[in-house]
Amino acid sequence: MAGILAWFWNERFWLPHNVTWADLKNTEEATFPQAEDLYLAFPLAFFIFMVRLVFERFIAKPCALGLNIQANGPQKAQPNAILEKVFTAITKHPDEKRLEGLSKQLDWDVRNIQRWFRQRRNQEKPSTLTRFCESMWRFTFYLYVFTYGVRFLKKTPWLWNTKQCWYNYPYQPLTPDLHYYYILELSFYWSLMFSQFTDIKRKDFVIMFLHHLATISLITFSYVNNMARVGTLVMCLHDAADALLEAAKMANYAKFQKLCDLMFVMFAIVFITTRLGIFPLWVLNTTLFESWEIVGPYPSWWVFNLLLLLIQVLNCFWSYLIIKIACKAISKGKAGKWNPLHVSKDDRSDIESSSDEEDSVLPAKNPHNPTTNTNGTSGTSGTNGYLTGGPCAEEH
Repeated sequence: MAGILAWFWNERFWLPHNVTWADLKNTEEATFPQAEDLYLAFPLAFFIFMVRLVFERFIAKPCALGLNIQANGPQKAQPNAILEKVFTAITKHPDEKRLEGLSKQLDWDVRNIQRWFRQRRNQEKPSTLTRFCESMWRFTFYLYVFTYGVRFLKKTPWLWNTKQCWYNYPYQPLTPDLHYYYILELSFYWSLMFSQFTDIKRKDFVIMFLHHLATISLITFSYVNNMARVGTLVMCLHDAADALLEAAKMANYAKFQKLCDLMFVMFAIVFITTRLGIFPLWVLNTTLFESWEIVGPYPSWWVFNLLLLLIQVLNCFWSYLIIKIACKAISKGKAGKWNPLHVSKDDRSDIESSSDEEDSVLPAKNPHNPTTNTNGTSGTSGTNGYLTGGPCAEEH
């Protein structure tokens, strides 16, 4: 084990040339980041998770009820042993061939069978109240941590001159405010990493898991090799848009559509500006070029920058989704002659809905055409009933 630890903490990897771990030991004159400091993030992550449970139960839930957001979940599907067996044992999304077979077996209309599967899938989705409580917790934390980051950074010299991130590197002392900022962010993302498996499941689960993993790795890397100054810039910049997104989602759940649209527009502007504009031109510029000029590259420098580039790839992907949602909303607005930002569904949460979602699922006999419903409309035309999300769709 000693040999493995010695290999892992090899100074040639982590530190610039001619710098050793002994040079960065704490002294009476200065305190430097120590790897063992990061162990504190694990109990704090558990503490943050417990605070979240208390917050959602005693603060967020009463607020939601005060806004008339009820805990009622989606309408339950009519009990049916055959369809339930297919749903649990075979597939939750039957194809056309299987739908036709079930239609003949049950003497049900295909559209009713599709509606049954849609309602059955929605049964496993959380209520609007649960979504609102989760968003309110994240909004509160993001707002607090971003406010703290801005108040901290405006007193630092490297906010105004990014070259200050590299002068006298790595012999830059660790201040209590910087230490608190780092441990708080790391603890929160560890709590998200674990709670993601119990939280609302969304389409981009894998993408978000990758994002949390890259974020934790970046925070850990930058702390251990004392790139904490530039790390604070990265964290604050990426926190800028998150509170606006959660505010838009809360407004959506509370059915304050105009406020939701406004919050989404503000979120989209801040997100794209900070992550596609300021981040590459300001942060990546200093980590790739100014640091090369002042300090020079070394192995962990390459890893750190590769992680930053990975984050930027994710930023581009999410920006593409945001622009796609906005264009879809605008096109719908032109076609329907209504507010182009008026879309009420959370795209990322994969809520399925249709105009007849609240209807009961009734078996409809139609021996002449199994794909025609009782109203004489085609069961294969728009039968999925998906409402693609718009401005209030969630994106991190």
